[in-house]
Amino acid sequence: MKDALAIHRWLLAHQVHHEIVRLPRPMTHADELPEMISAPPERCVAVTVFEVATRVRTEVVAVVSTVATPPRPGVLGWLLGARNVRPAPAFLVNSATDYAAGLVSPLLLPGELRVLIDERLRSDTDPIFTATGERHTAISLRALDLLTLLPGKSVDLTVARPRGSRVAVASRH
Repeated sequence: MKDALAIHRWLLAHQVHHEIVRLPRPMTHADELPEMISAPPERCVAVTVFEVATRVRTEVVAVVSTVATPPRPGVLGWLLGARNVRPAPAFLVNSATDYAAGLVSPLLLPGELRVLIDERLRSDTDPIFTATGERHTAISLRALDLLTLLPGKSVDLTVARPRGSRVAVASRH
């Protein structure tokens, strides 16, 4: 499993200014970051991992978003043209990301993992906080640096389903 030290070394190698933040108590999920460090939820980033089933295959997709605006499976399914989108079980999150489930960092994700980045993440120079894979630490870095380092595609996760008439189709017996 990856941890704060691996992220710290990687950021040093890329000459990115950052800070490892010691948390006052253990964290079980990145959604707890705003409460733990007294930061606005819009400045805390979480990675949500989904199991996405299309007509052809099933794949694991990681979505990077703020804690304030978590991704909705329905929107993700619509964007990807998927038949079924559901949160990935913990064992799948652990094996696909090499991080502990709930504490996935957006940094150092495996290259073969499909990563989508919410366009609502602001690329400014203010600090942003994210998990490190460990229960006792978080990392702080500039939002612009984080977005520059992230591999993945920016997507609009506010997209609503297209409106119009819905045609009922009878199911086969």
